[in-house]
Amino acid sequence: MKTLCGIDLGTQSCKVVIYDAEKKVVLDRSQAPVDMIAENNGAREQKAEWYDAALKTCFDTIDGGLKKTVVAIGVSGHQHSFVPLDEGGKAIYNVKLWCDTSTAAECAELTVAAGGEAALIAETGLPMRPGYTAPKVQWLKNHQPERFARLRHILLPHDYINLLLTGEYTAEYGDASGTALFDVRNRTWSPKVCGFIDPVIISYLPRLVKPGELVGRVSEAASRTFGLPQGALVAPGGGDNMMGAIGTGAVKDGFLTMSLGTSGTLFGFSTTPVVDPTGNLAAFCSSSGGWLPLLCTMNCTVASEEFRGLFGLEVKAFDAEAAKAPIGADGLVVLPFFNGERTPNLPNGRASVNGITAANFKRENLARAALESAIFGMRIGMEGFSELGFKAKEIRLIGGGAKSPLWQSIAANVMNLPVRVPAGDEAAALGGAIQGLWSWERAEGRNTTLESLVDEHIMLEGGATINPDAPLVRAYDTAYQVYSRYLRALSPLYI
Repeated sequence: MKTLCGIDLGTQSCKVVIYDAEKKVVLDRSQAPVDMIAENNGAREQKAEWYDAALKTCFDTIDGGLKKTVVAIGVSGHQHSFVPLDEGGKAIYNVKLWCDTSTAAECAELTVAAGGEAALIAETGLPMRPGYTAPKVQWLKNHQPERFARLRHILLPHDYINLLLTGEYTAEYGDASGTALFDVRNRTWSPKVCGFIDPVIISYLPRLVKPGELVGRVSEAASRTFGLPQGALVAPGGGDNMMGAIGTGAVKDGFLTMSLGTSGTLFGFSTTPVVDPTGNLAAFCSSSGGWLPLLCTMNCTVASEEFRGLFGLEVKAFDAEAAKAPIGADGLVVLPFFNGERTPNLPNGRASVNGITAANFKRENLARAALESAIFGMRIGMEGFSELGFKAKEIRLIGGGAKSPLWQSIAANVMNLPVRVPAGDEAAALGGAIQGLWSWERAEGRNTTLESLVDEHIMLEGGATINPDAPLVRAYDTAYQVYSRYLRALSPLYI
């Protein structure tokens, strides 16, 4: 028996799946938590050694016999987070995460150096945003100069896991395109933008691996540590959104994936670069050979989780409470910026409840408004997709929120698109396994396409489609306009 291994290093946990491609079934899976350091100044950090430990815990709980059948591995990791390593591959400082908003000053510094936001978008396809990697590197230079002097390797989390597995320093187009150090149109590192930080930075970036190529093979040291077969193939992997695209079938024009997690993402495959002059849509590359324009909000399920905790309700009970309220929550609106916000660009944003009256200040309305706010934030991206000529056909819904029938209905009607839910809940890890299968088949001399593998292996939950309903679409349109008015009015407070 030959199996594939998918690894997903998320912000809160590391997950591993062992996938049997012949039977099209996940044979084993494991999960280990990853902690976070949070500061009041917006800093969100982790330690690289936590990734080592979490990965080992995951593999220690996977069946030993199954591990020996693994022929190829694909790794997914949270995007943008900066793993700073010295010459020997040891971390010199904490990993600054994608949700770290403490680098707003560095974003401004680099934007000025480039000659403005338009100049940056012209050079790389992206503006500087606190979530991206480049300002985190500048932050290390500004605030930790002694550590910066020891910096020799700039990696992203999935690159770091690949390093643990193979001993190779590599990157691939998809995850690299989220660093803001990468020219997304030409798919190469940008010496010009690197030079705004320090001319030497370009030499600290890893070699780029093309889709379908190999990073390397499982090393003897990794085999001993994790129990994997020495010499097993390691595919390029990618950012969690890129692997989620593979794991949900968004590898063809017109298919969108919406991920409802701590952060919210909306992304779709394109055969050509999609560069948004406003910077709201990130002009990322895919990890499958094309491009992956993407909206990211930093506060998706955050509001519903905060209110759920406040009310002391389980998830299903919270949804049931929200279902009692009408669309638009009787005029009550939540702006869910508990962690600042990336889109819209409000790094100093704060959450608020608006439109409160003596009549509508009810638990069910607060619950409903919290759920709706997550999808209203996504609609900003949907409008951007439409303005840039992206013709959306269908949304594949993943993440914790995808399990909620109410949230499924809200998504279909706010976006006015059919929604389908992939089977299983490990889209990024499964995407890694399928990418591993693609690389293995290519290494075997076969001309298998990734699209054909996705069509064969991605299953949809029950085959059901949640279609938009015209009266509900109109009601949500009205509620979205109310949300937008509060957003426009309050945004100047948070810039």
